[in-house]
Amino acid sequence: MKKTTRALGTLAIALCSGAASAAPIFWTDWTGGDLDAGPGFQAQGTITTGSSSVTVTYTNAQGIGFYQPSGGIDYWQNNRAGRNPATSPYTSAAVDNIPTDTDIVALSKKGSQTLNFSQAIANPVFAFVSLNGNGYAFNRDFELLSLGGVDGNDCGYWGCGGASKVVVDLGGGNFEYQLNSNDVGGTEPHGALRFLGTFDTVTWRSSSDEFWNGFTVGVQDTAVDFCSANPTAPGCTPSGVPEPGSLALLGLGLAGLAIGRRRKL
Repeated sequence: MKKTTRALGTLAIALCSGAASAAPIFWTDWTGGDLDAGPGFQAQGTITTGSSSVTVTYTNAQGIGFYQPSGGIDYWQNNRAGRNPATSPYTSAAVDNIPTDTDIVALSKKGSQTLNFSQAIANPVFAFVSLNGNGYAFNRDFELLSLGGVDGNDCGYWGCGGASKVVVDLGGGNFEYQLNSNDVGGTEPHGALRFLGTFDTVTWRSSSDEFWNGFTVGVQDTAVDFCSANPTAPGCTPSGVPEPGSLALLGLGLAGLAIGRRRKL
């Protein structure tokens, strides 16, 4: 097993063609309560883009710390001093807007968890709070877009802290993409990362138990709409539709192709 570490004291953001400019992110509106009748946790939310409504389902068999679908403390504010998009830990050259409202899912247990989207989405952004002494290991590659206390950003609600990206070669063409707290500049990383491509599922594991660390997720657009406008972007084809490798196309199939063709007429 090989590891490659990229320690991020300053953020060099390599943005790909078709996804390089800052864009408004459609954040999840988490709703309801725990849908898991057992010891685990499951919740749903909705992402409303300019043309579609995408259902987001989060599943964690270990359970969580707490769930805040409305009201409560705004953990997305700058250093407990309100919201300022110009210096927010969650905005960057790629992300225009801070996560919406106070919605957050707070994790407290190590183990695997999954986000499922009701249709393929493009370039999802994952915002995190207080990755204190913890780490996440994703099944998809990502770029770390912003951190509290870095590049002129304010600290997050609980403070500042650095994070490192570690790529682990599992063999057989399989990789694990880790985001780990590194205690550079503080012990409380707050920030945002982005997965590039089009897909309908993200799986990751928390590396340790902790009092709590939180997240929410947003998207740049649905895969069909994004690829129609950006056919050369990662995860899209020159014809302006998502690559067949996207699991969501098993359901969208010819419907996505038809939409792409209608928009070219």
